[in-house]
Amino acid sequence: MMNPFDAHCWAEIDLDALVHNFHLIQQRAGAAKVCAVVKADAYGHGDGMVARTLAEAGAAWFAVSSLAEARHLRREGIEQPILILGMTRPDCAAVLAKERVTQAIYSPEYAQALSQAAEAAGVTVEGHLKIDTGMGRIGFGACRDLEAAVSGLLECRRRKGLAVTGAFQHFSVADSPEEADRRYTEAQYALFRQVVTRLEKAGPLSVVHCSNSAGLTGHPDWSCGMVRAGIILYGQDPSASLRFPGLRPVMTVKTVVSQVKNLSPGDCVGYGRAYTADRTLRAATICCGYADGYPRCLSNLGTASIHGKPAPVIGRVSMDQIVVDASAIPEAAAGDEAVLLGAAPADGFAQAAEKAGTISYELLCAVARRVPRVYLRGGEAVEVLDYLDQV
Repeated sequence: MMNPFDAHCWAEIDLDALVHNFHLIQQRAGAAKVCAVVKADAYGHGDGMVARTLAEAGAAWFAVSSLAEARHLRREGIEQPILILGMTRPDCAAVLAKERVTQAIYSPEYAQALSQAAEAAGVTVEGHLKIDTGMGRIGFGACRDLEAAVSGLLECRRRKGLAVTGAFQHFSVADSPEEADRRYTEAQYALFRQVVTRLEKAGPLSVVHCSNSAGLTGHPDWSCGMVRAGIILYGQDPSASLRFPGLRPVMTVKTVVSQVKNLSPGDCVGYGRAYTADRTLRAATICCGYADGYPRCLSNLGTASIHGKPAPVIGRVSMDQIVVDASAIPEAAAGDEAVLLGAAPADGFAQAAEKAGTISYELLCAVARRVPRVYLRGGEAVEVLDYLDQV
């Protein structure tokens, strides 16, 4: 799969699982287009290969967080429309136009600045209007002053240098089953539809989208013309209480055993002597740590696996090494492959996130750039992305 110098700590990316998840999402979205959210390096999976694979599978759009991410997709050969969900400096208007990137337009002040910059550059920037229906981040504040928001949105459609082709919003608690949150989500959707109806009286919008992964999972009938699929593409549920049936995890983080030794009662492990053996046990050291993206807070909590058997983490997770209890794995030896995250009986990303008090999104994005991404099709490696080996 890789030469021995690379087989240290790596992330296997199952492209078959990615395509499987995309088809499930498209089926649930029905006639709506699917916008694949590939910001943050495709949630740590590597945006180039992921985007190309999804483009081949039928993704109609891609969404990113910044102009740099959008330009990287273009360099990777992506021709589909790209939407920037966050802010781009107005003085980058010419670059937005040149790269054929659609920009979120989220306030009257931003629209004015972007319009002026586009006019000065002699270009037209395509934009989607961002409506704040209750998320409380960027967007025209329809949830606070509906009339002012609609007025500002309509003004954007009249500004020179801007071609407004779409509108969108973002759900904040669509992944929660709590009754108050369900009502809040329904109110967000109702307000969004109200605003869009008023906007379309001034002319049709080409693309309208309101559903993120949680929105699509819980309310496929709210798809509008397009849905934005993020975490579910990568085989992770929106939350522990909202499951998307049939998903297949895409990423598995693996490493190797560097040494196996016997510990006696009273022997300590790692920094701070955070673990002291209370019995004779076999301890295996594996070649990864928090610098690879494995949370330090999983010290004495996480579970890896060797030879398909669980190997609990003992002692503190250090920067580059972790010790696990391999007492129940007598065949464990130096050089063996170990699974750190993503495949049972090791912790899945959701399990590890729950133990760490966070969410699977964060753990996926935290997998470090020093960890090569190994892309698999049919169980065989087809490409390796090694960030540290790039010229």
